[in-house]
Amino acid sequence: MRILKDTHIDFIKYSKTAVITSAIIILAGMISVFAIRGLNFGIDFSGGTLIQLKFENPVTSSDLRSDLAKVNLDKSVIQQLGGENEFLIRVAEHGGDINVQEQVESTLKQRNNPYEILKVEKVGPQIGAELRKSAVKAILWAIFWIGVYITFRFEFRFAMGAVVALIHDVLFTLGIFSFLQFEISVSTIAAFLTIVGYSLNDTIVLFDRVRENRKKNKRLDVTTLVNNSINQTISRTIITSLTTFIVVVVLAFSTGEIQIFAFTMIIGVIVGTYSSIFIAGPIVVEWEKRIQNKK
Repeated sequence: MRILKDTHIDFIKYSKTAVITSAIIILAGMISVFAIRGLNFGIDFSGGTLIQLKFENPVTSSDLRSDLAKVNLDKSVIQQLGGENEFLIRVAEHGGDINVQEQVESTLKQRNNPYEILKVEKVGPQIGAELRKSAVKAILWAIFWIGVYITFRFEFRFAMGAVVALIHDVLFTLGIFSFLQFEISVSTIAAFLTIVGYSLNDTIVLFDRVRENRKKNKRLDVTTLVNNSINQTISRTIITSLTTFIVVVVLAFSTGEIQIFAFTMIIGVIVGTYSSIFIAGPIVVEWEKRIQNKK
C-alpha cells in the first residue's frame, strides 16, 4: 500500500530551511531549560512522596487541593486515576522532619469521607539526583551505540546523520517539555528512549534505500541519490508514523503516567519522522560533498 506514488519532491532543497528552523526552536528550548522555566521533574528525580488513595464517596481534585492547602501542601500534583474516586497525590520534597503522609491523612480525615491508601512511595533528593544522572547516561549511551552500529552496518557519514537526527529529536522534545512544563518521570525517560529507537527505524529504512540505489547507479550524484531514496520511502514512512500516531493519541486520553508517555510519543513520532527526512539524509549529502571537494 502506497499513499504517495512517484513523488519527485526536492527534499534536500528545503533542508537548509528545515535545519535553521530546528536550530531556532532547539535554541529557544535550551534557553527555557537552563535559564527560564527549567524542567518539571517528578518525584522520581526531585525527591518527594507519592500517595495513591481511593475514596468511598465522590470527591474532586479541587476538594482535595482545598484540604491540602490547610497544611500548606496545595502545590502538590493531584491526578485522578481510572478507578472510581481514585487519586494520586505527589508531594515535592520537604525539608526538616515533616511526615508528609501523616499531614495528608490528618487533613483528609476531616472530610468524613472514608478512604483507603493503596500505595505510598518515598524518594529522597539524593536518590532523585542519582536517577537524573542515570537517565542522562542511558540516553547518551543509547545514541553512542546506535552510532557505532550504523558505522559498521553502513558508513561513518551515515552514522553521523543518524546520531545528529537522534540528538535533534531528544533536544526538540526536551525543549517542548520545558515550555509546557510537562512532568519528567521514569516513564518519560522510557518514552525518550522509545523515540530514539523509533526515529532510528525510519532513518535506517532510508539509508538502506540509499545503499540499494547506489549499487544500481554508482554515477548518480549524492543529492539526487538521497532525494530519490526519500521519495521512494516517504509513503512507508507516513504509513508507519500514522499508525503509531493513532495509537498514542488514543493513549493520550488515559490518565497518570500513561498519558505523559503518550504525549512524549506524540511529539516524538512527529519530530522523528521530520528529522529522518530533513536532518539525517541532508547531513549525509553535505558530508559526501565535503569529501568530494577535498578530493
